[in-house]
Amino acid sequence: MQDQDTELSNAFTPLASARLRRRLDMQGGALMVLFCLALGFQQVAIKMVAADIPPLAQIALRSSLAALLVVALVMRQGIRLADFRANLGAGALVGLGFTAEFVFVAWGLHYTLASHMSVFLYTAPVFAALGLHLLVPGEQLTRRQWLGVGLAFVGMVFAMAPATDIDNAGDILWGDFLGLLAGLSWAATTLVIRRSSLSEAPPVKTLCYQIIVAGLLLLPAAALLGDLGALRWSGSAVASLAFQTLVISFAALLLWFALLRRYFASQLGIFSFLSPIFGVLFGALLLNEPLTANFLLGGGLLLLGLLVVTR
Repeated sequence: MQDQDTELSNAFTPLASARLRRRLDMQGGALMVLFCLALGFQQVAIKMVAADIPPLAQIALRSSLAALLVVALVMRQGIRLADFRANLGAGALVGLGFTAEFVFVAWGLHYTLASHMSVFLYTAPVFAALGLHLLVPGEQLTRRQWLGVGLAFVGMVFAMAPATDIDNAGDILWGDFLGLLAGLSWAATTLVIRRSSLSEAPPVKTLCYQIIVAGLLLLPAAALLGDLGALRWSGSAVASLAFQTLVISFAALLLWFALLRRYFASQLGIFSFLSPIFGVLFGALLLNEPLTANFLLGGGLLLLGLLVVTR
């Protein structure tokens, strides 16, 4: 999702700035580590049960189930259906971008490693920074940030360099490319939010657009592709889907919104780069995914570039 980290940080800065925020304390830091652990485990959770539930079906089901939870929360907060009409156009675009992001994630996980997907998905902050530089006044990149963009690009080239000592290196390269497209989709969603009235809308409202559109589009798509007919409800599959629905698509994003309202977004954003690092570690430990030297070097440069751009 989103996170969804940089996307949500950029999207709701005006809302957060209206509140009294403070520096990150021990409690906030601990909650951010938990948040990043959950997001880092996301790709691994999908990959672990892909033989039982295809990745697209997993994302379709979790989005649909999370949509029910979000709608219930919206009703409890007293947000009316009429309140969604004012942002309907932007909300539809945000939902489409969110859907495209996870279509590419699901597709890419058929080919690449979960650890690779965790890193390439987080190219989104660089793409978003470039788009904001061109389209949003006051968001122009500094010389230091351009250096970060350069580091991230060099790291991306190193990380995507095919390794001859890995089986199916060509498939992995294709999956990595799909991970980049997922990052681009995430970045496009950020731009839509920043350039529309959603930048000042309640967080649960934007989350509602994202989850509902994803559920409405992905569930029939998974059915048409036959993914829903190939489900095997093993214990691990049920546990993974429950984790993705309750923790990733619902609780983690709401936790992020709560933290963003209380603490400075810049300090939270630095913590968010733990997510791809956790993703790589989980992939290696739980899925026995190989870590090549070029991927480690490239991934390190890429993460360093992301930190420089968004710091």
